[in-house]
Amino acid sequence: MSVNFIHPSLFFFILAIVVPVLGRKRYDFWKWLLPVPGILALLVALTVKPGTYTLGHYLGYTLTAHVSSLSLIFLNIFAIEAIIAMIFSMHVKNPWHHVAAATYVGGAIACVLSGDYLTLYIFWELIAVASAFLIWLNEDLDCAPVVAFRYLLFHIVSGLFLLAGIFLRYKYEGTFAFISADVHHLNFYDWLILISFAINAAVVPFHAWIHDAYPRSTVPGIVFMNAYTTKTAVFALATVFTGMHLLAVAGTIMTIFGAAMALIENNARKILTYHIISQVGYMVAGIGIGGALGLNGGIAHAYADILFKGLLFMAVGVIIYSTGRRKLTEMGGLAYKLPWVMIFYMVGALSISGAPLFAAYVTKTMVIAGAAEEHMKLLALGLEVAAVGTFLSVGLKLPYFAFFHKKEFDGEVKKPIPKNMYVGMAMAAFMCVLVGSYPHFLYKMLPIQPVEYHPYTASHILSTLQLLGFTGLGFYLLRKIVKPHDKIILDLQYLYYDFTKWLVMVFANIVAAVDSFWSTVYKKVGVAFLVWAANFTSIFDRGIIDGIVDGSARSIENGGTILSRLQTGKLNDYIEYALAFGFAIILILYFILH
Repeated sequence: MSVNFIHPSLFFFILAIVVPVLGRKRYDFWKWLLPVPGILALLVALTVKPGTYTLGHYLGYTLTAHVSSLSLIFLNIFAIEAIIAMIFSMHVKNPWHHVAAATYVGGAIACVLSGDYLTLYIFWELIAVASAFLIWLNEDLDCAPVVAFRYLLFHIVSGLFLLAGIFLRYKYEGTFAFISADVHHLNFYDWLILISFAINAAVVPFHAWIHDAYPRSTVPGIVFMNAYTTKTAVFALATVFTGMHLLAVAGTIMTIFGAAMALIENNARKILTYHIISQVGYMVAGIGIGGALGLNGGIAHAYADILFKGLLFMAVGVIIYSTGRRKLTEMGGLAYKLPWVMIFYMVGALSISGAPLFAAYVTKTMVIAGAAEEHMKLLALGLEVAAVGTFLSVGLKLPYFAFFHKKEFDGEVKKPIPKNMYVGMAMAAFMCVLVGSYPHFLYKMLPIQPVEYHPYTASHILSTLQLLGFTGLGFYLLRKIVKPHDKIILDLQYLYYDFTKWLVMVFANIVAAVDSFWSTVYKKVGVAFLVWAANFTSIFDRGIIDGIVDGSARSIENGGTILSRLQTGKLNDYIEYALAFGFAIILILYFILH
């Protein structure tokens, strides 16, 4: 590693080593260390100079870190969210939870600073393994290990696609450079890499893993998971596939699909998880649209989404932590029990809905404006419709049925809420308002400068307020119709389950039948041939080989018997033998010479 560059992921890996060494007994000490790596990483983000830095060498290849305007904005928000999420999780005494979280964050930061595909792949797999433990460690759910294993399988598949694409690319291009592809003439290996990125970005139809796994993670764990896996994939897409119009279409489908599924969902965390799909859709669409507005809008929305979605997951997580309730049908009246949680949640809800002075107002609309600027009017309309669905489900439905639907909450607050949870929510809420009310704070970090977008115009503010107002009126009039129901919502994950069942059936019946047939052939033909061959070789062995070997042995035995008779032990006999032997030699020489 270059002496003038300290890789910020090192701070998190050091924390992951220190915490288990100190153990639970020193929890009161090491809990204050949790935000430190994020603070140090933020300092690096604010001071490091753009460029390429050598990390080391592996099998003759150079592993590099590349710092660009694109990677810096992701490093900035990854560090900020690490500080917030670590503070939010300070009450967790299990050191292995923090080991998984720190390793996860460190791996994600290493991904966005990757200068070559080998470095990217190494940490791409690391974040998959580390994040799986944030699901596995959920002691409140018996199914957590099974879900974590399913989650890990998806990301192993993603890694295999990435690895295959990397090696094929190296074979044909002779380089591991992590750079932009020609989106108008993609090669086969580019498509493999694209599929890998799409899986981690939860692009429909590769999305089922996210709402299967994320709602079952630990309460603080989902705050980390919201921020890093999908956003790392967004960074990778922006690096390699900017301007690919297929992504613009796929992103728009994601926004509508996620918002629609959230409207009919009852589980509070699943509602927000569907909105990961929807909000990442805006990012993917912006990358696909390309241009200054499209790319800047997608990246800006990734920055804002980490903040407001993290805040929403924290607020809902506090409800689950304190009441044990997860479904909207089990909630209601919580505004009186948890007033501060309700306030923080509404800051996040107004942010994701794109209300003026809140985060998404200055980012989401940039993507929509980018689509209109590139004459993609149908996509712009789809993105606008999805924004309405977002406000309906997250800004109206969830808070209404969780906080206001009943006069009193019919349960009780079982656990007192730790102060660190309130601090984490307050920090995220402040950042949401800061980004929304002072967009220059974010715009100055965007990769394409200058940013020619001005969200606070009279017409834009008025149109946004009208859209939100009429959406709110519609919800009020139809609130009894959109009431949540305690039912299982079918999604593509069930197609995956059916496919795996079909695959098992194929192996259990068809493949097993073929295997049984060949076993029969082997027994009837193969074994019979082996018996015949064994008998033949036995005859050859006994009749020829043993004859030669045994005959030689008998000859040597007879010769030895004769020689033993000649050894009488008498000197006169030996003299006679010597004279006879000498006389025989003289006769032989005589006949040879004459």
